[in-house]
Parts: sequence; C-alpha cells; structure tokens
Amino acid sequence: MQKLFDYSDRYIKKLTWKDFALIKLCLCSMGILIGLAIPKKASKPVAVTAGATFIATYIPLMMKFVQLIEKDCAKR
Repeated sequence: MQKLFDYSDRYIKKLTWKDFALIKLCLCSMGILIGLAIPKKASKPVAVTAGATFIATYIPLMMKFVQLIEKDCAKR
C-alpha cells in the first residue's frame, strides 16, 4: 500500500492546476451518475451525507489556500 501512496505522490507532483480541474470534473460527473442511481427514498440521507462531506473537506482546503495567499501578501 505504501508503494501505491509513493506513486500517487510522484504523480501529483507532475500535475498542473488544469489536471486537477479535470480530476474534479471527472469525480463530480461520477458523483452525479451515482446520485442518479439512488432510489428516491434514500435521496435525503445521501444528500445530507454529501453536504456534510463537502463542508468537511472544503473548509480545510480553502483554509490552506487562504494561508498561501496571506503568506504571499506578507512577502510583498
């Protein structure tokens, strides 16, 4: 498993922001397709879980981005 993580780290270092955008679009599309397959009865719990997951992942990512901007502005 560690070897797989090492490959992933090396791969990520070669990516550009455009590559990450493509990965995000791919994952979003996959999520939409999975969402279309969810029965109507289960849609509310799935939506709540997806919303909570989005918030739990978006906030730390944006905090890192804001910190990067703050550091850049502090250098000027």
